[in-house]
Amino acid sequence: MNDIDPNIIEEPTAGEYGKVYTYSDYLKFEYDHMVELIRGKIFKMSTAPKSAHQEVSSNLHGHFWSFLKGNPCKVYSAPFDVVLPVRNEKKDTATTVVQPDICIICAQSKINEAGCLGAPDLVIEILSKSTSKKDLNDKYSIYEEAGVTEYWIVMLNERLVEVFHLQNEKYQRITTYTETEVISPVIFPDLNIDLIDIFPKEK
Repeated sequence: MNDIDPNIIEEPTAGEYGKVYTYSDYLKFEYDHMVELIRGKIFKMSTAPKSAHQEVSSNLHGHFWSFLKGNPCKVYSAPFDVVLPVRNEKKDTATTVVQPDICIICAQSKINEAGCLGAPDLVIEILSKSTSKKDLNDKYSIYEEAGVTEYWIVMLNERLVEVFHLQNEKYQRITTYTETEVISPVIFPDLNIDLIDIFPKEK
C-alpha cells in the first residue's frame, strides 16, 4: 500500500531531511500550482474548485459583504494568504500560511498588501474530497491554536454547516446546521443567513 499523502508535495529545495519551512521560504516558492504551509510542511491545494463549491463560497461571501458594508470588519475569499505565527513570533519565521475559503478580519492592522498577518475573527472552509482531512484535522487545530474566534466547516455533500466557537482557547461545538435552517455567526448575531439560499439547488 502507498502510504504517501497525495496532498503533500515534494519539498522545493534539496534541504536537509525534516526541514521546517517558514513564511520567508514560502514567499520564494515558485510553483505552477497553489500551496499552503502548515507547521512547516508544504501542502498542495486542490485543483480549481468544483462549481458547487464556488457557488456556496460566492453566496456566503455575498451575505457577509452586504452585512459588513460600512463596518471595519472585512470579508476576504481565497486566494488570500493568512499567516499564522506562534504568538509573539515574527512573521518571517511563521511556519503556517493558509488560504481559507472565506475569512472575516476586523482588526485592519493585520492586513497588508500580501494578505493577513494573524488570526482572522471568523474562518469558513468548504470541504472537498481532497481537502476534508486537512480542514477537519490540521486546520481545525491550527485555527484553534492561533486564536480564530469562530470556525465554520461547510459540508457540501451533506449540505450541513458545523460551527465552532473559541472559549478559553479551545473550540466548543455550537451546533450543526442543516440546509433548512438559518445560521447566525456567534460574532455577528444580527446577521441571519438562510442556508436554503446558500447551497446549490438540487437537480
